[in-house]
Amino acid sequence: MSQTITVAHDIHRDDEGSKIGMWLFIFTELLLFAGLFIVYGVYRYLNPVAFHLAAEELNVTVGTLNTVILLCSSATMAMASTAIRMRKKALTLTLLGITLFIAFMFMVNKYFEWKGKFGHGIFPGSEDLLQLGHGDTLFFGLYFFMTGLHALHIIIGFILITIVAVRVNNNSLTSENPVLLDNSGLYWHLVDLIWIFLFPLFYLIA
Repeated sequence: MSQTITVAHDIHRDDEGSKIGMWLFIFTELLLFAGLFIVYGVYRYLNPVAFHLAAEELNVTVGTLNTVILLCSSATMAMASTAIRMRKKALTLTLLGITLFIAFMFMVNKYFEWKGKFGHGIFPGSEDLLQLGHGDTLFFGLYFFMTGLHALHIIIGFILITIVAVRVNNNSLTSENPVLLDNSGLYWHLVDLIWIFLFPLFYLIA
């Protein structure tokens, strides 16, 4: 006589630990950018005129547009978290799709902005930039590094939201386990918060 014993393996999921981990990650990211903001502040204090003139080379309209775009994306991401809890799959996917489209538009705007600077010979290591002086070199060095680092975060966020959308679509992410969507939303809000600081530092304080 044989007896078959079936052992059920429960999938362990620590939603609270996952959220705490995300908050710790966000804290480290804020420390990173806080250090960069301090460096910017010191260099601006030492080179006030050069930073003032260099900032006038940036397009405030483009910066404002990107700010509005990202703020809208934060709203759609937050609404997606609400929609999944209301078991509205189609609405969740629509909101995630809008967020992805907005992120893509931000990167397109940033591409053309950077392309314009490169076209005028204003980029780290260029002869034209070196001729402008030490202060201008510092300003645009920080500008390209900090906005480039932010763009990298946008790309990572784009990938995360895409994964979330795929999982929502195949029903592996539902109202019963929305933590991945919530954590992706927290990350996306971090990306927006960083830009809210970058925008006035580079575009408005001129």
